[in-house]
Amino acid sequence: MAGKKQFDMDAALDAAMIQFWRAGYADTSVDDLSRATGLNRSSIYSSLGAKDTLFLRCLDRYAARYGDKYDAALSCAASEPLAAVRAFFDVTLKRIADPELPDGCLIAQSAMAIPVLSPAVAAHAKKALGCQRSRLRAALKAGRLTDRDADAFAEHAAAVNQSLAVMSRAGASPAQLLAVVSVTVDALSQALRATRRV
Repeated sequence: MAGKKQFDMDAALDAAMIQFWRAGYADTSVDDLSRATGLNRSSIYSSLGAKDTLFLRCLDRYAARYGDKYDAALSCAASEPLAAVRAFFDVTLKRIADPELPDGCLIAQSAMAIPVLSPAVAAHAKKALGCQRSRLRAALKAGRLTDRDADAFAEHAAAVNQSLAVMSRAGASPAQLLAVVSVTVDALSQALRATRRV
């Protein structure tokens, strides 16, 4: 429409997501979002929603973007469960190593901020964490682990994955992060060998 400024919705949502990711929900103001997206406050409210609504959209965007990558990594779990879990962690390690992205993980950050989040946003963050455990459990079950072992390793791998994000924010080196992953993968390898002997 003539005279009406157009903007790229995807670019604006990505910019808002990066802002929340970099500073966290509590430390991101609407003015920060305005600077990040290039939109004035009224445009943010009318086009992207209030802060809580926008944050939920960004959390969903983040979860979908990386969820698709995690799903692709785990897709070979039935035939190669160990390779699948390594590939799962590789998604996180590559994201952490990308200089264009903030350190850490938006979902892990959100989970740590649950005490200061609104109930709706806190529930959304918990749901995102639950999705990670569910996708890992399904993959490990497909890799022929028992229900009990699949539950335990899914819980453990999800926790390790979130801790990698926290460690990267605290300055851990790529070698240190890889060492943490290696311990988890080695433990899974032993569990898989034990399952095959039964």
